[in-house]
This record gives sequence, C-alpha cells and structure tokens, in this order.
Amino acid sequence: MRFAKRTEWTGEGTAWSRALETRRRSGLPIVNLTASNPTQCGFTYDANLLVDLSGNDAFSYDPDPRGMVHAREAVCGYYADHGARIDAEQVVLTTSTSEGYSWLFRLLCDPGDEILIAQPSYPLFDLLATIDDVKLVPYALLYDPGGSLDGNHGWCLDLHTLRQRVTSRTRAIVVVHPNNPTGHYTSSAEREALAKLCRERELALIVDEVFLDFPFAGDASGELARSFARGEQKALTFVLSGLSKVAALPQMKASWIACLGPEDVRDEAMRRLEIIADTFLSMNAPVQHALPGWIAGRHAIQQELRNRVTGNLRGLDDALASQHQIARLAVEGGWYATLRTPPFATGEALAVRLLEECGVAVHSGNFFGFAEQNRLVVSLLPQAEVFAGGIAALLAELTRER
Repeated sequence: MRFAKRTEWTGEGTAWSRALETRRRSGLPIVNLTASNPTQCGFTYDANLLVDLSGNDAFSYDPDPRGMVHAREAVCGYYADHGARIDAEQVVLTTSTSEGYSWLFRLLCDPGDEILIAQPSYPLFDLLATIDDVKLVPYALLYDPGGSLDGNHGWCLDLHTLRQRVTSRTRAIVVVHPNNPTGHYTSSAEREALAKLCRERELALIVDEVFLDFPFAGDASGELARSFARGEQKALTFVLSGLSKVAALPQMKASWIACLGPEDVRDEAMRRLEIIADTFLSMNAPVQHALPGWIAGRHAIQQELRNRVTGNLRGLDDALASQHQIARLAVEGGWYATLRTPPFATGEALAVRLLEECGVAVHSGNFFGFAEQNRLVVSLLPQAEVFAGGIAALLAELTRER
C-alpha cells in the first residue's frame, strides 16, 4: 500500500522518550517537570463546570461555519477585557490552536510556500507544516545574559535576520506572545517592526496568544502582556487562543481565530476562511453552548495557576541561589523556565541522564530548538512539593563532582 510521503514518520521516538517509557515500565518513580496539562497538576476546578454541557441547549444544533454567534460573542467579550474591540464576524471557532494553524496555513500557502517562525519554539509546528505541505523558515530569538537587548527584555526577536529570510515564497510570520518556552512577550517596538515588514512584503501575521494571561511580576501597566488584538492592525493579522490555557481546560477542545487588519483584505480572508471552516464544522454544539460560561469563569483558575507558577519560579530562584553552576534565563510569562547548565552537561543526553539517574523528567533545549546545547526547560505547573523535590534532585545531580 502506498501512503503519502508527508506521513513517512519513523515512529521510533527519541532517546529521551524511550528512556521515559523504560522507566515507566520498570515501576520506578518519576518526578515530571515536563507537565503541560493543568488537569493533571492538582488544580481546583469549579464543581459546576460541566453543567452547561448537560442543558437542553446542548441538543440544539444550527451549524454556522464560524461557530454559534453567542459563543463568538463570548470570545469578543474576552478581548474586550483586554481592551480590544472585535466583532463576532471576525471570529472563527476551532477545536484547537493546532487546527487553527492548519486552517491558516491552508488559507495562506500553496504547497512549498514558507512560514517564518521563531526559534526556540514548540516542536508541534514542524509536524503541522509537514502535514500542510508548508516549509518553516526559522528566525532567532536572541538572549542577552546581562538581561536586556532593547532596554526591556532579556529576549528579543532577531528582526535583522527575520527581514533577510523573507523570500518570494514567504506568506506569513508566526509570533508566539509570550513565546513558549522562553516566556518572551513581543515588545511594542517589535510589533511595529513586524507590522511594517508585513505591510511592505504583503505578509500575514499569525499571533499565538495562548499564554497571554500569565505574565510574571513587573507588568503593572499591562503593556507587556498587551494583546495584538488591541488597537489598529495595519497588516492582516490572525490572533489565536483557546480554553486550553485561558481556562486551563485542554480537554474541552475549544479555541478560536480572530481576524484583524485592513477591512478589504480582512473581509476577503474571512470569506475564504469561512469556506475552510464550513468544510469541517469541527467544534461540537454542546461545547459551543458552554463556551460563554467557561470564558466568564476563567478568573479563579487563572489566579490559581498564576499563584502556582509564580511560587514555583520563586522556589526555583531560591534553590539556584545556593550554587553558581546553573542559572535561570529571564522569563516574562507563561508556564515554563529555561535553565543554563554547565558545559559538561548538555543536549538530550543530559535529559536522559537525569531521568535514569534521579528519576526527574525535564526537556532538553534541543526539544524546543535552542541553538545552545546546555539548556534545560522545566514546567512550573507541578504542585509545589513535587516541583521542589524535582529541582532539588536535578541540582544535586548536576552540581556533584564529575
């Protein structure tokens, strides 16, 4: 049987994933510092969360390619809380941001066209691009160990390289705001530069804001965590988000695309996107009926999440203060922290060693595409005692005499 070349995956996994499976099968304990699913990290959810799924409205189905109007209006209300004015006709509901990316890649790209994307970033993009016959072209996030390259951030976009990598096949630039895993929020100056480049080269800007609501301290004005949906968009802009992070409900499969920018090109984009959405009609009716209540009730779980990740970040810094071989890189928001490890401890081999020697699961920087080998990424979601124990074991292993 002949299968599509785009699906020629080996299925062998990585050395780290094989080591993780071996340890699981052995029954040995694992301290998971890669956790990305809040439903498995001991958070307290509203006991009435599922009530809206069981109402009589759940039996009503009036298919609309963009999604039910009242659900899209709830998304507009979410952005209104961020100071952004969006009309329901500018919103398309999807089951996930992954699906949203796929629809946008299909909207914007012919086979072989290019999408510019920051590195490091989440590796899911590689698979999505392969499935949609799109080529990803990386541009760098730069880091100044002194803490700032533009007066505001430890991280910044390499705008010079970004501009150089635009070709006749480039169709869009992807920005994750804040970036996963670095936690870098796109600055005002970077936004202006991106908008200018997109206008000049007739590119779309795709902005993933799933972690928008989780800034760390130091953003009292709210300017750092300012949604791209706010204000005037001078280039065609698609803002993606969803309940996976906004309400810590990844199991509900509810996300959206907001289409912004100059009215003429925005309307044409929405006309075409509606046909794509009509082909799939992917979000089920009960979830659409429940969506407004889940968005409205997001604040309590968001605060619990912010307390957890802020507390774990503080605990991490306290643990690192007692030694000088390992450092945390600057982070402005999100659920993750990046560590710089000693030169002798690098790559996927380090993550495998930590798993085998002390039972701590962390991601190596390679997983996210870091150019430097001596990087580890840890999740800040685990319960405090789990996180503290994992960090203590990790530091003990990395700081003992080699």
